[in-house]
Amino acid sequence: MSKKKKLSRQQPAKGHHPHRSGPQTPHAKRPMRKPVSRTPAWVAPVSVVGGLAVIVVAFLAIRYMTTPTVPPASRATTAQVISTITSLQASELEQVGEGSATKVLKKTSDQLLTGSDGKPLVFYFGAEYCPYCAAERWPLIIALSRFGTFTGLSTTTSSSTDVYPNTPTFTFHGATYTSSYITFQAVESTDRNGNALQNPSSAQQALVTKYDKADTIPFLDLGNKVVLLTPSYMPDLLAGKTWSDIATALTNPQSSESQAILGSANQLTAAICLLTSNQPSSVCTATIQAIETKL
Repeated sequence: MSKKKKLSRQQPAKGHHPHRSGPQTPHAKRPMRKPVSRTPAWVAPVSVVGGLAVIVVAFLAIRYMTTPTVPPASRATTAQVISTITSLQASELEQVGEGSATKVLKKTSDQLLTGSDGKPLVFYFGAEYCPYCAAERWPLIIALSRFGTFTGLSTTTSSSTDVYPNTPTFTFHGATYTSSYITFQAVESTDRNGNALQNPSSAQQALVTKYDKADTIPFLDLGNKVVLLTPSYMPDLLAGKTWSDIATALTNPQSSESQAILGSANQLTAAICLLTSNQPSSVCTATIQAIETKL
């Protein structure tokens, strides 16, 4: 894989670099990909304003020291959480609509991309250490579960030494997905400690190279018709919460978690309905089709 460019955003404190290299093997080198940045435009380079660098380092140090560690989820808890978020009532999703989710999906004018089975292909590229990926997996799992079934999903958290540390999430590594409507492929490049997990295939890397010019994760390609390059909400919404806390909040359409996560899930659902010619009709409802027209 070609060498990736350096971070263009403000650097985290020493020892907290999201590109830190984990153990390498001859057959699995870690992709050097940066998470998206929400650094304000007015922040000057730290090499210019030394005082600001001190403030930033102190701020990050405080964030890392004060962000609570999320206790690991048991197998029973994981199963219950996944069951809850993949069987949410359609009426609740309809009530939320787009919620508070940021509109980050971008349409393209390219031909529909299909898998070897002829079904529209949805491709995700991320990493377990990445807090933005951690946030985006919640709505992605919910949306995909409306068209098919996951097996083997497991819980994890984002890196403890990156921004938004210990964000509770899931991993697609080791999971499988079956659907009558779409094909889903996922690559988790590294674990939460930066150790290599998976490399994209040449075809998958070609999609990343074509659409992800900024070289950020999470990256999501929905049939070459819609792409996602930035998260639809910020990971701090999940800070300090357990998987059960979040799952319970998602059963209340008025909660801030539902407004962000289910709003994003509905946007992703609309993008998938675009690929499937609005099938199944029980999922691609009038509400979803209305969102589809706004993509």
